[in-house]
Amino acid sequence: MYKHFFKRFLDFWISLFFVIVSSPVLLVVTIWLHFANKGAGAFFLQERPGKDAKIFKVIKFKTMTDERDADGNLLPDEERLTKVGRFVRSTSLDELPQLINVLKGDMALIGPRPLLPQYLSLYSPEQMRRHEVRPGISGWAQCHGRNAISFTERFKLDVWYVDHCTLLTDLKVIWITLKKVVRRDGISEEGQATMEPFNGKN
Repeated sequence: MYKHFFKRFLDFWISLFFVIVSSPVLLVVTIWLHFANKGAGAFFLQERPGKDAKIFKVIKFKTMTDERDADGNLLPDEERLTKVGRFVRSTSLDELPQLINVLKGDMALIGPRPLLPQYLSLYSPEQMRRHEVRPGISGWAQCHGRNAISFTERFKLDVWYVDHCTLLTDLKVIWITLKKVVRRDGISEEGQATMEPFNGKN
């Protein structure tokens, strides 16, 4: 009952409350990033697969510039990630606009993190099960390493969540996530500004 009804009900009203409460923070961060990103804007929309692999556009704060090299290629992530962007990402403020996705029904507060559409063809049938529920702003895998664990480990944790989606599990995720945000733990993989792309093996 929780998984198929009450979870969505709670997600909507909790998200609406936090959008209202955090609106001053959203405004300040938007203005801050507008100037820090050198004209690249404060938000970005990116296609991600949601429940049943249906594609939607996730909303996030933009933490990088659009600077390119002499050939017109984007510079590496670590060179485009600004000091302001690094702070916004390390404090997880970049995730706040996804509350809009939750209100729209594209996402849940808790669930497997939505990844890139090009990964869909690389998933095993078991890994594909992560799309049986709505993706979340945070999830069981984020409680056990965030970006600092391998995709293989992350997908196992995602599938575990699909099979154990309860109110108690979601409350555990919220509590652990808050602790990790405060500690700024597991923001990126070692040697990476964000995280290494998935290649079907890692």
